[in-house]
Amino acid sequence: MSRPDLEVTVNVHDDKAWSGPNRLRTSDSEREQVATILRAAMGEGRLNLAEGEERLAAAYAATYRDELTRLTADLPGGGRTALLETPQARSAARRGVRRHAGFVFVLAFLLLGLWVLSGAHVFWPAIPLAFLSIGFFRHARYRRYAYHHHGIAPWNAPGHR
Repeated sequence: MSRPDLEVTVNVHDDKAWSGPNRLRTSDSEREQVATILRAAMGEGRLNLAEGEERLAAAYAATYRDELTRLTADLPGGGRTALLETPQARSAARRGVRRHAGFVFVLAFLLLGLWVLSGAHVFWPAIPLAFLSIGFFRHARYRRYAYHHHGIAPWNAPGHR
């Protein structure tokens, strides 16, 4: 039997969850992600050394998520675009494109084999191969958007004209 006085519900999309008594605690990976953003901002010259070190210390000392958001609020895009330029993000994007290319190659080989075995006079694999190629080239072109923007295409990204 559930007791209503013991149930706690936290809605992560509610502003009350970010401040007040229902604040969400931050994790080590979130602190490290903000630290990476701050280091990138220091490298770009957006933060001077003293301010960067101060913010890094605050990031590692943060207990709640709302403490972390204040550290990157004045950076372009909240500093998230700097994460796209990290070596880890670039290698993950390359891995994704290579994996996609392998999938397209295997599927194209399978479709061509089925066409040969079917003996059809019309080259019917042209349509699925066209869609596979379009998908692959779009992935290769916009690979950097898939890593940290959770699949948001550039035309749907915030700030797109």
